[in-house]
Amino acid sequence: MERTPDRNEPHEGRPALPGRTRIAGYELESEIGRGRSGTVYRATDLRLGRTLAVKLLAPELGRDEAFRRRFVRDSRITAGIDHPHIVPVMDAGEADGFLYIAMRYVAGPSLRELLAQDGTLSVDGAMRIAGQVASALDSAHAHGVVHGGVNPGSILVIRTTDEDRPQYAYLTDFGVDIRALTEDFTCAGPFAGVLGCTAPEQMSGRPVTGATDLYALACVVYEAVAGDPVFPCDEDAALMRAHQYDERPPLSRRVPGIAPHADDVMRTALAEAPGDRYGSCREFVEELRAAVGA
Repeated sequence: MERTPDRNEPHEGRPALPGRTRIAGYELESEIGRGRSGTVYRATDLRLGRTLAVKLLAPELGRDEAFRRRFVRDSRITAGIDHPHIVPVMDAGEADGFLYIAMRYVAGPSLRELLAQDGTLSVDGAMRIAGQVASALDSAHAHGVVHGGVNPGSILVIRTTDEDRPQYAYLTDFGVDIRALTEDFTCAGPFAGVLGCTAPEQMSGRPVTGATDLYALACVVYEAVAGDPVFPCDEDAALMRAHQYDERPPLSRRVPGIAPHADDVMRTALAEAPGDRYGSCREFVEELRAAVGA
């Protein structure tokens, strides 16, 4: 699963399990990621002896009964989706007071880590990753699942020896609905990495659809190419207002040499109203790829 979903500051509600701890038939061996929604551990499946990634969700999320039901439902549906760019879900449920999800262990950094290290991706590299993630999202939508939390931390990237596909992306963190994490947005900073990719309808509590994930994917692509989020705000409340009311800054303003038509594509993908966006994630990526000549 995710190596590091994001690099937010620790939250007192997150599960802290020092040492080797067993839960739901998994032995948690080392922490490999930590974010607002919970903590990820490298773990051993004691029944089959395989290495997995187990995420324990923050306890405050489990106190919401509606979230608990939605989490288990979406996790089980995701487990039935056979897609090469979705991290396979092996198990999900509740044990010892924790909601957990067990997934394939992916030994690769998150896109957030890559951007922190390199600053940006090449346009070609960004489009390759975007195409893979778009395919994963459209497949999930066809199964009735909205990811709801796409951001650079939910995309894992491994390098391959294939010259045509040097980067292979996995999408993770299905079943963790960002709406459950955005109730308190008055603090500064700790949630900005995820909120920076959150659609206006999600922030205002309106229904989420595949168009919500499309908006988030567009934000990810924008940041990957430009090196900064669409709205680089430091405070969560200001960031939420910007996504709901501010004009989207043209990508060409931050990336010299980008064709003007790319601005039109991004403007459509980042439209405030879901119905004004592209019909699918793949359609968005194909339009943007044509615009930038990737």
